[in-house]
Amino acid sequence: SFQNEVNEVPFFDVQLPYELALKIFQYLGKAELGRCAQVSRTWKVLAEDEVLWYRLCQEEGYLLDLSISDHSCWKLALKNCRARERTLKYNWKNRIGAVGQLRYELGKILCDVHSCDGVVIAGYTSGEVRLWDTRSWDYTAPTLEAVHDPGHAGPRPHVSFVRINSSLAVAAHEDGTVSVWNVLLGQEPIHHYQHNQRVQALALGPEGAAVATASGFEVRVETPSDRGFWQTIATFEIQKLVNFLNLVPDVTGSPVTVAAAEDIVYLLKAQDPGKVLHSVYGQPVTCLDVSAHEAAFGIKTFGWLLNEPNQILLYNLETNQCLTKVGNSVGDFTCVNLHASPPHMLVAGNKDRRVRVFDLRRGESVCSLYAHQLGVSAVQMDDWKVVSGGEEGLVCVWDQRMGTKLWEMHARHPVRHVWFNSHSLITANIPEEKNPRGGSTMNDDLAVHRKYRGVIYCYEFSVEQLAGDSVLPICRSSYAELTGYNYNISLAVPYDSI
Repeated sequence: SFQNEVNEVPFFDVQLPYELALKIFQYLGKAELGRCAQVSRTWKVLAEDEVLWYRLCQEEGYLLDLSISDHSCWKLALKNCRARERTLKYNWKNRIGAVGQLRYELGKILCDVHSCDGVVIAGYTSGEVRLWDTRSWDYTAPTLEAVHDPGHAGPRPHVSFVRINSSLAVAAHEDGTVSVWNVLLGQEPIHHYQHNQRVQALALGPEGAAVATASGFEVRVETPSDRGFWQTIATFEIQKLVNFLNLVPDVTGSPVTVAAAEDIVYLLKAQDPGKVLHSVYGQPVTCLDVSAHEAAFGIKTFGWLLNEPNQILLYNLETNQCLTKVGNSVGDFTCVNLHASPPHMLVAGNKDRRVRVFDLRRGESVCSLYAHQLGVSAVQMDDWKVVSGGEEGLVCVWDQRMGTKLWEMHARHPVRHVWFNSHSLITANIPEEKNPRGGSTMNDDLAVHRKYRGVIYCYEFSVEQLAGDSVLPICRSSYAELTGYNYNISLAVPYDSI
């Protein structure tokens, strides 16, 4: 081929070896390479070298897990990746896609929902825990069996918390029992332990196998040993009741927990007495989130000091120093998302109905969105959009740079969980009232009206997912089944089998 013959590349009035010429071309971007390809036949071969386009693809963050031999044309691969990203962004902005409800019909009320990479876990008032894998619509989720006490007849206690990561699912029940399952194996729990009182907070790291629970004045951290046997590696006695609990991600060695108990924030490490990260008497913590190196939490001041409004503090977990204070709002901060935000950014929701995005390097608000009628309850952002959920049941998607609302979706109960990635969005509306009127335990279980139960929505904006073979089950249904409403979403509706 011509490329094999090119050993010397003409560079103006000198001839350079191919490898050296390639090194020079490595400093060029896409547009410059395109221009160089028009200079001569030799330069065209050089400008379309796979090494250059593979490097550009990696630099832009596409196909990072592939090696150079996995594609025959990296220029085309980059073009396809960029086109797919543009389409996804367009679909998000214009709400083009499919929406499904993850329904569990047995008249039980939703208690807590969590998700990880499209796998959703939900706990119900019946004590049952369910999993869904939204990445494949036809997948029917296994029920995760809790440990049954044969001598204990009657209804199982409500689920109070559920958490999931890439390998584990965890649920805590109202009676203080905690069950841990392996997500791949399902069904039987691989570990089970008991607190004497109700669990107030439950934490599971985004990766790894450590579970932290807080009950009464005690925080327990459980993790498997090298041989796979679960054990309690640390128990901490704390002076106050814990409101928020998080495990620090990406920690080598024994797990590190951040716990907020009323007005004190603790940093808890095994073989180490609990260290107080922050404490101001009479200023309770209202929300908490941690990333690998930092913890962010909202504090409420009661206006004794008029110059100290409610704020979000950011602490470095290695030095235990306060890095910055942002906020200064009249309302309490109700939710904060640090771990999923872009670098040096943070998004927080407030009782004053606003969603605020902060730049942590400058220590100031980049944008403030007037979002919800009853205060914000869940929030997440990426580099161009913000998704927020409110106490009144509204989920809003915002264009962060423009500060404008793209679209919204309403359901009956407060939004307690929001999670999204590039192509899908999961939201959960969870009722406050777990024993609504007319739904007594004496009635048949199905007597709880659907409007009291809460709902989990799953949106798919991806281009590939809209192909006919992966249309949502609800859109494949004939008129004989209960149908879903499409609420301004362009659904694929092949109702041809009438």
